[in-house]
Amino acid sequence: MKKRILITGGTGTFGKAFVKYSLKKKDIEKIFIYSRDEMKQWNMQENYISYKKKLFYLIGDVRDFTRLNSVIRDNNINYIVHAAATKIVLSAELNPEECIKTNINGAMNVIEAAKSNNVKKVVALSTDKASSPINLYGSTKLASDKLFISANNNAKGSTLFSVVRYGNVMGSRGS
Repeated sequence: MKKRILITGGTGTFGKAFVKYSLKKKDIEKIFIYSRDEMKQWNMQENYISYKKKLFYLIGDVRDFTRLNSVIRDNNINYIVHAAATKIVLSAELNPEECIKTNINGAMNVIEAAKSNNVKKVVALSTDKASSPINLYGSTKLASDKLFISANNNAKGSTLFSVVRYGNVMGSRGS
C-alpha cells in the first residue's frame, strides 16, 4: 500500500523540507499539508505547482479535534508527521494558554485521531528545548513527548507513536 501522509504544521521550515524530500520517494501516493496559515499554503502551492496531483493543502488547526479527525478519516491517512507547534519562546511566555492549547491539547488530538482512524505510524517532532526545559515552550514539548510515547502503552490498534528531537535550523523562524 502506498503511503498517504498528513503533515501538521506542514508549511513551516521542517514541513517544506520534508515535502521536498518526500516528493522524491516512489512509495508515497499523496501528501496532505495541514496548517492554519492559508497564505503560507498558497505560497507553497505556487512553488510546487507541478505536483498538484500529489500534494493537497488543508486548512486546519490541531486544536480542533473534529476537523483533524475528519481530515484523517476522509483521506485514509496512514502516516502522520506532527510538526505543528507554538515554537517561539517569547510568544509562548506571553501567551501561555495558546501554547498549551497547541503543544499539549493539539498533541492529544493528534494521538486520539490517529488511534481512532487506525493510522499506521505517527512521528512527532520535539525540540532540544524539551531535554531540560527552562521555559514554557520546552515544558509543553516535554509534556507532548511524554503523551506520544505513552500512547504506545494504551494504543488499541496497531498505531505506533514515536518522537524525534529537532533543534533550531538556520533560517527557521525560531532560530
